[in-house]
Amino acid sequence: MKIWRVLLLPVLLLLVGTATVQPAQAAVVAKKVWVELREQGGFAGLDDRVIVYTDGCARLSHRTGPAVHTCLTRTETRALRSSLKHLRLGRTETQPPGADFIKYTITYRGHRVSRYTLPSTWKPVVRRLEKILHK
Repeated sequence: MKIWRVLLLPVLLLLVGTATVQPAQAAVVAKKVWVELREQGGFAGLDDRVIVYTDGCARLSHRTGPAVHTCLTRTETRALRSSLKHLRLGRTETQPPGADFIKYTITYRGHRVSRYTLPSTWKPVVRRLEKILHK
């Protein structure tokens, strides 16, 4: 009977240890996206993306190289917020004939819109996000 206690104790400790690890892993919360810009196409074959999360941090990725994580400064966050106040997404634009056009896709407030020509309300947002992407 004592031998079962000796063998059973390590097994129970192992089971209890794995049970306490799983909830900690489940506590990882997905970040909420604030705004996203993706630039694709053009002669150089762009595929750049900047995703800014609500916590002020961003994920930057280019066609070549690994994704980079960074956080915006207070000044960058304020400027982006100001530009986003004036953003009017509108409708997705159809692809014009030709091959060298850059497709800009903005995702904001649950809406995703793609354009090949930048409307006036898009220009400040795109420029700020490009600046973050290339810093």
